[in-house]
Amino acid sequence: MARPREFDVETAVEKAMNAFWTHGYHGTSLPDLLSAMEITRGSLYKAFGSKKALFIRALNLYDDLHVKPAEVSLRDKTLSGEKRLAKVFRGAIDAVQNGDRRGCLLCNTSAGAASNDDEIAEIVGDQLDRLTQSFSIALADTKVWGSKTKNLRQAEARSLSLNYVGLRIMARGGQAVQELKTASQQTVKRFSGSMT
Repeated sequence: MARPREFDVETAVEKAMNAFWTHGYHGTSLPDLLSAMEITRGSLYKAFGSKKALFIRALNLYDDLHVKPAEVSLRDKTLSGEKRLAKVFRGAIDAVQNGDRRGCLLCNTSAGAASNDDEIAEIVGDQLDRLTQSFSIALADTKVWGSKTKNLRQAEARSLSLNYVGLRIMARGGQAVQELKTASQQTVKRFSGSMT
């Protein structure tokens, strides 16, 4: 009879997610993971199979905890499109002002591990595409972009995604909070015509 697992898998994945988020996929060693998750090497391999498989679980958890809520905010029809755009960018600035300089795990991965692993790149690409679609939906409910064609909105939504990714990467890189805030405000103003 197999021994019961001695740790909570979901808690362990969340701890791994935070380690990857802080140090990146390549910067997080196996000893780093074992220490963060408080498990043994054998337990890690038995539960997850490999570091990459664990990272994919962490990316999926990040999706549930951070990407999907951003999508919900951008698709929230109870707010104007302008307010939805401002809310998402303000959230990124608030994180930095509260001392979180890790950036965005998805953004960090797009600039790192996704560049040389097709499976990871596909997961990151899917999450970024969903975020872009959500930006497009928010833009459709703004005064400036509501009357534009869907193709034009889609192109602008892609630009918004790129601005968002860049902002989060710059935050991780130590850019001054006021500069990030100004860039965020200018981005929202450019795409919505309003900071309301």
